[in-house]
Amino acid sequence: MVKINLLPWREEKRQQLTKEFYILLGAGGIIAAAIVASIFYVYSHNIEFQKARNARITKEISKLDNEIKEIENYEEERDDLLARKQVIEELQANRTQMVHLFDELVKTIPNGVFLENIKQNGSSITLEGYAQSHSRVSAYMRELAKSEWFKSPVSLEYIRADETYDTHEQKFKLLAMLVNPLNKKTEEDEGAGE
Repeated sequence: MVKINLLPWREEKRQQLTKEFYILLGAGGIIAAAIVASIFYVYSHNIEFQKARNARITKEISKLDNEIKEIENYEEERDDLLARKQVIEELQANRTQMVHLFDELVKTIPNGVFLENIKQNGSSITLEGYAQSHSRVSAYMRELAKSEWFKSPVSLEYIRADETYDTHEQKFKLLAMLVNPLNKKTEEDEGAGE
Protein backbone atom coordinates (compact mmCIF):
# COMPACT_ATOMS: atom_id res chain seq x y z
CA MET A 1 0.00 0.00 0.00
CA VAL A 2 1.16 3.36 -0.87
CA LYS A 3 1.48 5.88 1.81
CA ILE A 4 0.98 9.42 0.94
CA ASN A 5 2.24 11.98 3.26
CA LEU A 6 -0.09 14.86 3.28
CA LEU A 7 1.71 16.76 6.00
CA PRO A 8 3.57 19.91 4.93
CA TRP A 9 7.07 18.40 5.03
CA ARG A 10 8.68 21.35 3.36
CA GLU A 11 7.49 23.59 6.14
CA GLU A 12 8.89 21.24 8.76
CA LYS A 13 12.20 21.09 6.91
CA ARG A 14 12.37 24.90 6.76
CA GLN A 15 11.61 25.18 10.48
CA GLN A 16 14.25 22.60 11.26
CA LEU A 17 16.83 24.46 9.13
CA THR A 18 15.87 27.76 10.79
CA LYS A 19 16.20 26.14 14.20
CA GLU A 20 19.64 24.73 13.29
CA PHE A 21 20.68 28.12 11.90
CA TYR A 22 19.78 29.86 15.16
CA ILE A 23 21.56 27.18 17.17
CA LEU A 24 24.69 27.55 15.03
CA LEU A 25 24.38 31.33 15.20
CA GLY A 26 24.15 31.19 19.01
CA ALA A 27 27.06 28.75 19.21
CA GLY A 28 29.11 31.04 16.91
CA GLY A 29 28.23 34.04 19.08
CA ILE A 30 29.23 32.17 22.22
CA ILE A 31 32.50 31.08 20.61
CA ALA A 32 33.19 34.63 19.35
CA ALA A 33 32.45 36.07 22.81
CA ALA A 34 34.78 33.50 24.38
CA ILE A 35 37.54 34.41 21.90
CA VAL A 36 37.06 38.15 22.53
CA ALA A 37 37.03 37.57 26.30
CA SER A 38 40.21 35.46 26.16
CA ILE A 39 41.98 38.09 23.99
CA PHE A 40 40.85 40.84 26.42
CA TYR A 41 42.10 38.76 29.34
CA VAL A 42 45.49 38.13 27.69
CA TYR A 43 45.96 41.81 26.80
CA SER A 44 44.85 43.06 30.21
CA HIS A 45 47.18 40.53 31.85
CA ASN A 46 50.07 41.74 29.63
CA ILE A 47 49.25 45.37 30.47
CA GLU A 48 49.23 44.64 34.21
CA PHE A 49 52.49 42.72 33.88
CA GLN A 50 54.08 45.65 32.00
CA LYS A 51 52.78 48.11 34.61
CA ALA A 52 54.37 45.99 37.34
CA ARG A 53 57.65 45.93 35.40
CA ASN A 54 57.51 49.71 34.91
CA ALA A 55 56.85 50.24 38.62
CA ARG A 56 59.81 48.02 39.50
CA ILE A 57 62.05 49.86 37.01
CA THR A 58 60.91 53.24 38.44
CA LYS A 59 61.68 51.98 41.95
CA GLU A 60 65.16 50.81 40.86
CA ILE A 61 65.78 54.14 39.11
CA SER A 62 64.91 56.03 42.31
CA LYS A 63 67.29 53.76 44.25
CA LEU A 64 70.04 54.45 41.71
CA ASP A 65 69.34 58.20 41.90
CA ASN A 66 69.79 58.03 45.68
CA GLU A 67 73.02 56.06 45.24
CA ILE A 68 74.27 58.63 42.69
CA LYS A 69 73.55 61.41 45.20
CA GLU A 70 75.46 59.47 47.86
CA ILE A 71 78.37 59.00 45.44
CA GLU A 72 78.37 62.75 44.69
CA ASN A 73 78.41 63.43 48.44
CA TYR A 74 81.31 60.98 48.83
CA GLU A 75 83.16 62.70 45.97
CA GLU A 76 82.67 66.10 47.65
CA GLU A 77 83.91 64.67 50.95
CA ARG A 78 86.89 63.12 49.14
CA ASP A 79 87.73 66.46 47.50
CA ASP A 80 87.47 68.20 50.89
CA LEU A 81 89.71 65.58 52.48
CA LEU A 82 92.23 65.85 49.65
CA ALA A 83 92.29 69.64 50.05
CA ARG A 84 92.86 69.25 53.80
CA LYS A 85 95.57 66.68 53.15
CA GLN A 86 97.24 69.08 50.71
CA VAL A 87 97.18 71.88 53.30
CA ILE A 88 98.62 69.55 55.95
CA GLU A 89 101.35 68.38 53.58
CA GLU A 90 102.24 72.00 52.75
CA LEU A 91 102.33 72.90 56.43
CA GLN A 92 104.45 69.84 57.16
CA ALA A 93 106.84 70.73 54.34
CA ASN A 94 107.07 74.39 55.38
CA ARG A 95 107.20 73.98 59.15
CA THR A 96 110.96 74.42 59.30
CA GLN A 97 111.06 77.07 56.59
CA MET A 98 111.09 80.02 59.02
CA VAL A 99 114.07 78.63 60.92
CA HIS A 100 115.99 78.10 57.68
CA LEU A 101 114.90 81.51 56.41
CA PHE A 102 116.23 83.37 59.43
CA ASP A 103 119.39 81.29 59.38
CA GLU A 104 119.87 82.18 55.70
CA LEU A 105 119.21 85.88 56.39
CA VAL A 106 121.94 85.83 59.06
CA LYS A 107 124.38 84.06 56.72
CA THR A 108 123.82 86.42 53.80
CA ILE A 109 123.78 89.79 55.55
CA PRO A 110 127.11 91.64 55.12
CA ASN A 111 128.73 93.99 57.61
CA GLY A 112 127.26 97.46 57.54
CA VAL A 113 123.71 96.30 56.66
CA PHE A 114 120.98 96.30 59.29
CA LEU A 115 117.50 94.89 58.78
CA GLU A 116 114.68 96.82 60.38
CA ASN A 117 111.56 95.12 59.00
CA ILE A 118 110.85 91.70 57.44
CA LYS A 119 107.43 90.95 55.93
CA GLN A 120 106.33 87.74 54.27
CA ASN A 121 103.27 87.43 52.07
CA GLY A 122 103.02 83.90 50.70
CA SER A 123 106.29 83.22 48.92
CA SER A 124 107.16 86.93 48.63
CA ILE A 125 109.36 88.54 51.27
CA THR A 126 110.05 92.24 51.77
CA LEU A 127 113.24 93.30 53.57
CA GLU A 128 113.63 96.86 54.82
CA GLY A 129 116.65 98.25 56.57
CA TYR A 130 119.68 100.53 56.62
CA ALA A 131 123.08 100.21 54.99
CA GLN A 132 126.24 102.24 55.32
CA SER A 133 126.54 102.58 51.52
CA HIS A 134 125.02 101.58 48.19
CA SER A 135 127.72 99.02 47.63
CA ARG A 136 126.75 97.17 50.82
CA VAL A 137 123.15 96.90 49.58
CA SER A 138 124.46 95.56 46.25
CA ALA A 139 126.58 93.01 48.08
CA TYR A 140 123.57 91.96 50.13
CA MET A 141 121.48 91.54 46.97
CA ARG A 142 124.21 89.37 45.40
CA GLU A 143 124.38 87.18 48.53
CA LEU A 144 120.60 86.75 48.54
CA ALA A 145 120.65 85.82 44.84
CA LYS A 146 123.31 83.15 45.54
CA SER A 147 121.23 81.61 48.32
CA GLU A 148 119.18 78.53 47.49
CA TRP A 149 116.36 79.89 49.68
CA PHE A 150 115.69 82.90 47.46
CA LYS A 151 114.70 82.94 43.81
CA SER A 152 116.85 85.15 41.64
CA PRO A 153 116.55 88.05 40.81
CA VAL A 154 116.20 89.97 44.04
CA SER A 155 114.71 93.37 43.20
CA LEU A 156 115.47 96.67 44.83
CA GLU A 157 112.39 98.79 45.33
CA TYR A 158 114.24 101.86 46.59
CA ILE A 159 117.41 103.08 48.22
CA ARG A 160 117.65 106.62 49.55
CA ALA A 161 119.51 108.66 52.05
CA ASP A 162 117.93 108.78 55.47
CA GLU A 163 117.88 112.31 56.86
CA THR A 164 116.72 111.33 60.34
CA TYR A 165 120.20 110.39 61.54
CA ASP A 166 123.50 112.24 61.20
CA THR A 167 125.28 109.05 60.07
CA HIS A 168 124.26 109.41 56.40
CA GLU A 169 122.96 105.84 56.22
CA GLN A 170 121.02 104.61 53.20
CA LYS A 171 117.49 103.29 53.74
CA PHE A 172 116.56 100.42 51.37
CA LYS A 173 113.72 98.06 50.54
CA LEU A 174 114.30 94.72 48.79
CA LEU A 175 111.77 92.30 47.34
CA ALA A 176 112.63 88.61 47.02
CA MET A 177 110.78 85.37 46.30
CA LEU A 178 111.21 82.47 48.69
CA VAL A 179 112.00 78.98 47.46
CA ASN A 180 112.01 75.98 49.76
CA PRO A 181 114.87 73.75 48.58
CA LEU A 182 113.71 71.06 51.00
CA ASN A 183 110.55 70.64 48.91
CA LYS A 184 112.65 70.25 45.76
CA LYS A 185 114.76 67.59 47.45
CA THR A 186 111.72 65.60 48.57
CA GLU A 187 110.23 65.87 45.06
CA GLU A 188 113.54 64.67 43.56
CA ASP A 189 113.67 61.83 46.09
CA GLU A 190 110.11 60.82 45.21
CA GLY A 191 110.96 61.01 41.48
CA ALA A 192 114.04 58.84 42.01
CA GLY A 193 111.99 56.33 44.00
CA GLU A 194 109.61 55.85 41.11
